[in-house]
Amino acid sequence: MIEIRQLFQIPEFADVVRLQKTIWEFTDVELLPVRFLVVTSRIGGHVFGAYNGAEMIAFCFAIPGIKPNGKSYLHSHMLGVLPPYRNSGVGRALKLRQREEALARGIELIEWTFDPLELKNAFLNIERLGAIVRRYHENQYGHTGSPLHGGLPTDRCYAEWWINSPRVHQVLAGEARTVNPVERISYPADIARIRREDPIQARAIQKANGEKLRQAFERGLAATAFERGETEGVYLLEPWS
Repeated sequence: MIEIRQLFQIPEFADVVRLQKTIWEFTDVELLPVRFLVVTSRIGGHVFGAYNGAEMIAFCFAIPGIKPNGKSYLHSHMLGVLPPYRNSGVGRALKLRQREEALARGIELIEWTFDPLELKNAFLNIERLGAIVRRYHENQYGHTGSPLHGGLPTDRCYAEWWINSPRVHQVLAGEARTVNPVERISYPADIARIRREDPIQARAIQKANGEKLRQAFERGLAATAFERGETEGVYLLEPWS
């Protein structure tokens, strides 16, 4: 039985730092420290931990942000799950807990970045949570020492999660949606293996598809669906206003 709870205490934040190092194998300088999480929890953000008994097995946190028009939102900066608990629904449960807390405060939007090469994350974000994607940023965080990033630039998509929208209510209820894509951008289903074994090929795929996504977003398209198959994962894009 996994329990999710909001975190406020320094020892809890120390466990979050420990999980960062375990999951991403970050160097010490790349870790977000306890004092950052303390500030996050006290200025309008939040930190959540998922526990199996007394052990923290996953976490997420979000920091407050302000759009150019003055509207406030939350930026969900990091979510990590220990390897034995991946593909168990813990990540989605953490996101839903974030949504619950944000709705209680009248917040309408939660955003986060994700690697478009991480096809499981794309499926979760778009198909299981109802986020849309219409921004792409090259090398968002610079190069990191994490083996999970494979030495590639940290190109990222932005997920927009309009948490009280009809679309999100529909997706969370498991209702069928109508999608009318005008463009499809596909990645090999084994892109994780390619990144691990052939980083030159992985970089070529990253660069080519990143340019396709960027140009599509400039034309007013948004990724509103994601298809997973045996040989490829496909972003489906349609006009969005």
